[in-house]
Amino acid sequence: MNLTQKLLLLLLLFLSHHADSGSIVKFLPGFEGPLPFELETGYISIGEEDEVQMFYYFIKSENNPQEDPLFIWLSGGPGCSSLVALLFQNGPLALKFEVYNGSLPSLASTSYSWTKMANIIFLDQPIGTGFTYSRTPLVEKISDTNEIKMIHEFLQKWLSEHPQFYSNPFYLTGDSYSGIIVPPLVQEISKRNYLCCTPPINLQGYILGNPATDNELEENSKVPFAHGMTLISDELYESMKRICKGKVVNFDSRNTECFKLIDNYKKCTDKINTQNILLPKCDKNNPDCYLYKYSLLRKWANDESVREALHVNKGSIGEWARCHPYLNTSHIRDIKNAVPYHMNNSIHGVRSLIYSGDHDMRVPFISTQAWIRSLNYSIIDEWRPWMINDQIAGYTRTYANKMTFATVKGGGHTTEFKPNESFIMFQRWISGQPL
Repeated sequence: MNLTQKLLLLLLLFLSHHADSGSIVKFLPGFEGPLPFELETGYISIGEEDEVQMFYYFIKSENNPQEDPLFIWLSGGPGCSSLVALLFQNGPLALKFEVYNGSLPSLASTSYSWTKMANIIFLDQPIGTGFTYSRTPLVEKISDTNEIKMIHEFLQKWLSEHPQFYSNPFYLTGDSYSGIIVPPLVQEISKRNYLCCTPPINLQGYILGNPATDNELEENSKVPFAHGMTLISDELYESMKRICKGKVVNFDSRNTECFKLIDNYKKCTDKINTQNILLPKCDKNNPDCYLYKYSLLRKWANDESVREALHVNKGSIGEWARCHPYLNTSHIRDIKNAVPYHMNNSIHGVRSLIYSGDHDMRVPFISTQAWIRSLNYSIIDEWRPWMINDQIAGYTRTYANKMTFATVKGGGHTTEFKPNESFIMFQRWISGQPL
């Protein structure tokens, strides 16, 4: 850090005492007693006229917040709230799985929170996600590239309001569609760090779970995944390899025989819960269904007392939704392939952990392994099981570009299916230990 940047940082530290850097939340409806960790919520204004209000939850590390890493968590979708990660995947609280009886759903402490050893910003993004909103109507639709610019602006402004975290090692993390957003955002931060006049972000690495990377590769990887999991027959698989060239997208539309094979493939797989093929596919309003907890979350997040406790601006949004259906369909997907960004980040020496729940059919581990191989880096730690209490928790391999790949045995599309195992994986990696 040069002299100009040091002086600017001192100024920011002074100004931070007078800045509105969010509000501390000491109690949450549904949780008994004061919160056993420090939670801050708030908005960061984005855009030329501060029209976009990006909502965040910031939880300080329960260990040593002054020195522990600073993470930003970006949920996928696009359009899924980071509150889902906070309460289901890797946060210090979780919704109790109870049949709704008209009262507010309850919260309980967890044992697998990543905040045990990291400071985490859970960000609602893009606009319209969770409690993030725009004060004015959008002139254009949200795209991957302008979302990346907004998140980078958010980070710069958030850190200017919390300058004590500039020196903490900084990591980006998320899952699913954030696999498209995080790698180019890492590149953007790395590039901007070389420019003058703002203190650099202490970028160290990124973590991605079941990351969307190359849609065509992922869709076509579902065929060998389905075969390997005995969802389709040997005969159908071999026929699809031969006649459809292994494709379920972008195949020759004149190939009527391939159409028939794909129809048979869909008949075998359409009733599968693609988030985790071991679980039933059922209505999330059914209390016997694993996804029922999403219904509980909707009731909790839309309770007026909860919004007041979280300091959500009144009248800013209508009903809170776990994943915004409009954003998922209207979002302009102008980054088609994230692999070049992974390559560029590797060239700049950025660490990464890429993990896959091995029973996820939305982004099968087969596709993730394929694009990692395409980077053509040498292997420095061969394929092996990683263990918890003498039991296999998954498999892992490390590459010369500081990239570690790991599977989570029995895991699905997100860490909510195996939160304890995922926490131990995270704990070892962030500490620099072998999995």
